[in-house]
Amino acid sequence: MPANTLVAGMARSYNFGVIMITLAFAGDVMLGRLVNERLKRMQPEQVWGDMLPHLAQADLRIVNLECALTTHLQPWSRTWKMFHFRADPEAVRVLQIAHIDACTLANNHTLDHEEQGLRDTLHVLDAAGIRHAGAGINAEGAAATAMIEARLPEEAGTAPCRVALFSCTDNEPDFAAGTDHPGTNYLEVSLDETTMARIAYGIAQARAQGADLVVFSNHWGANYVERPSLEFRSFARRVIELGADIYHGHSAHICQGIEIYQGKPILYDTGNFIDDYAVHPLLRNDRSCLFKLMFEHGKLCRIELLPVSLSVAHVALARGKEFDAICTNMEMLCAEFGTRLMRRDDRLVYEA
Repeated sequence: MPANTLVAGMARSYNFGVIMITLAFAGDVMLGRLVNERLKRMQPEQVWGDMLPHLAQADLRIVNLECALTTHLQPWSRTWKMFHFRADPEAVRVLQIAHIDACTLANNHTLDHEEQGLRDTLHVLDAAGIRHAGAGINAEGAAATAMIEARLPEEAGTAPCRVALFSCTDNEPDFAAGTDHPGTNYLEVSLDETTMARIAYGIAQARAQGADLVVFSNHWGANYVERPSLEFRSFARRVIELGADIYHGHSAHICQGIEIYQGKPILYDTGNFIDDYAVHPLLRNDRSCLFKLMFEHGKLCRIELLPVSLSVAHVALARGKEFDAICTNMEMLCAEFGTRLMRRDDRLVYEA
């Protein structure tokens, strides 16, 4: 069925009783290697530095989990791969202490320790009560959306807001799930009819299940790219046209600009958040942001970016020259999309 037909027929059962909801997004959270080693000598809350109160202020928190949670030590060897990221299952406590509600798993590291590593990751997240999307025991499971209920304060007097998470990646095609084997929800960045129909179907299914907001999360493109290509911009805009409310991009290891398209936010890349990665001397992948999106009656009303500085197994609010550098860069990148950010105390603010 053509994508436009699916969009026209999708059920839009928005919960208009939800007055205000805040969603927090971060980019790559990698708990393996040196992070995993340091976790043996530190408490999980120490990883988040002074960010826990800011995460707690959101009604829902979503990150990209860029490693397997497994004791399976055999790395992926069917095709050549330079890096293999694995954390002990106990590392899930880092996600729990921050009340991470959902993880995207469609990326180029989910199967770093083979299908068993993925199966273990799914089990660990399920046992921890953390929803996930983008990888599964087969193609159908990998493509399924995760439905998350954001429970708002009781005094708001409203029903929970239902947020659907659809996750995909154009990285590592050999990780793609099949009809009879585990893997990721692999999806090329393309405007062809088949690709668009897959996206439209996923969004339509989410609406049919009662989603108030649909998040399209994509681990796409190459590392250390400061700006999305015209092809990527066209793709992201088309996803919004097909009915997604939020585009959550990641993979470049650095933050890219934000575009507001048809009143909806496209976060082209949300950078890194927790890792042990070597720092690029010019592009500074140790500088990032926590992205907080606020919706009122289903419409975007405000975006807050909290600049952060990263070190091995640690994230903290950026201060001084680091804060100024991150703000200046994000102001420039967002302005290129016509998105004006204003500095307010410890953050950057966009108001619709």
